[in-house]
Amino acid sequence: MADLDSVAEADKAFAGNRLLSAFSTDARAFIEAPAEIVALTPGEILFDSGDPVKASLFPYGATSVSLIVDLASGRSVEVASIGRDGAVGGIVSCGHAPAFSRAEVQVGGPALKIPMHALEEAKRQSPFISNLFCRYSDYLLAQLMQSVACNLFHSIEQRAARWLLIAQDRSGDRLEMTQDELAKLLGAQRTTVNAVERAFQEDGLIASGRGSVQVIDREGLMKRSCGCYDAVEKHFGNVIGNHGTGSGDAPGCV
Repeated sequence: MADLDSVAEADKAFAGNRLLSAFSTDARAFIEAPAEIVALTPGEILFDSGDPVKASLFPYGATSVSLIVDLASGRSVEVASIGRDGAVGGIVSCGHAPAFSRAEVQVGGPALKIPMHALEEAKRQSPFISNLFCRYSDYLLAQLMQSVACNLFHSIEQRAARWLLIAQDRSGDRLEMTQDELAKLLGAQRTTVNAVERAFQEDGLIASGRGSVQVIDREGLMKRSCGCYDAVEKHFGNVIGNHGTGSGDAPGCV
């Protein structure tokens, strides 16, 4: 990233991603040189189940990526959603394992892309980076566990409200998404999601258009959601926080 435009865009990435924003100048130096800024497009498959993971991507801005598990029955469900709060690809597998889920871009935008070999070398050289990604793997596992519990015990209305709140956090008030796409992510029938969306719209929580949903009343959605939204966000603060060391930890090494 030698030219001024590239450096300026890298600054946006490090400021706009919650993991990268925890990096000190010294830690940033370990990964910046081999990194590149890429533009992700909606519907783009970053990797599929069984594919070798060759790079990690750190979304920023409104960019959002879904980790999706496809079942033999033909149905699929989103098990995790990753935006500017994290990274996609090879974080918990140390770069030497095939992907288990499909990573599909839901909201297009920029991401910082780092080859796996470069990220693994950075982990070896920097105790801070190694510790940060250990902490992030704990957060990602918590998100997965909370998703399992939510899918089992909470209503489709609660789950839909939670999903919309998370999507709003990452991508803003207006979401480009059809009912079919939302139904697939929630693992529900389109007719069921249609009924929930209509109820939300009648109560003034959202405005639904052709292929888009706009959040109107966030507080109203919070009341319709379950406690899973707050639980996962709280855990991020506990294990990572603003400085990569969690809310109760001393500053880490570089």
